[in-house]
Amino acid sequence: MSAEPDHLKDIQQEPGSMQYATNDGVDIAYERDGPPDAETVVFVEGIGYGRWMWLWQQEALVEEYQTIVWDNRGTGDSDEPDGPYTMGQMAGDLEVVLDDAGVEQAHVVGASMGGMIAQQYALEYDRAQSLTLMCTSPGGPEAAPVPEETQQRMFDVPEDLDERELRRYKMQPALSESFMQAHEDLIERIVDWRIDSDASDQALDWQGAAVQAFDASDRLGEITEPCLVIHGTADEVVPYENGELLARGLPNADFVTVRGGPHLLFIEEYERVNTQIREFIDDV
Repeated sequence: MSAEPDHLKDIQQEPGSMQYATNDGVDIAYERDGPPDAETVVFVEGIGYGRWMWLWQQEALVEEYQTIVWDNRGTGDSDEPDGPYTMGQMAGDLEVVLDDAGVEQAHVVGASMGGMIAQQYALEYDRAQSLTLMCTSPGGPEAAPVPEETQQRMFDVPEDLDERELRRYKMQPALSESFMQAHEDLIERIVDWRIDSDASDQALDWQGAAVQAFDASDRLGEITEPCLVIHGTADEVVPYENGELLARGLPNADFVTVRGGPHLLFIEEYERVNTQIREFIDDV
């Protein structure tokens, strides 16, 4: 087993001060940290993932910014109402979180499904100061679908796997093989976090319905906030072409290509991603 670098060993999911905002009877769990008088950065996670997935970014920004992480409906400490869910509902969840936290303006950082929620949020609400959209898509007829091989890997899994093996198996398309082999201790920790807080299979399907129905392609011109689009060329979940499509459609977007970056590039390439986010937000 390869040694794990010190900066990865230090990543921990520490219990925070949990708060709840309510959207039409659905309790949405969130945590905030950092200087209360600083600008706010709110993170929106991908399909099925709990707020743990933003540990690398929150740790990098929390001394300079007020940071908010929260669990999508059906995930972690948030309620799991009956679905299927819509992107509008989940954008509404973000709105009640920011309202409950007393935040008038926030830099919204979303990845994968979280990037779709961020787009929907900017179209429906007015608190977004900027958008950072990673490994995501605008949806619509021109969007490149999830590759069939990846879908099979994520949904057609061997029946003889235990829970930990199942989590690792499903995660393999999202990270490079070399990274998973080099950081086995970290992968085991991520598996722990996923077992503890990720969406149930039912909630995953309900969130998936929102992803399948999402199409902001003909409304991107309405998103006038400064946008940063980041996409890895080796993304096997949301193909790189979607990042190009998204950046072309947004009227005020910078596009950053991460050569060889996988879907979870904000974990595997977190140092570069954090630098890009910080520089972008500082310039807004």
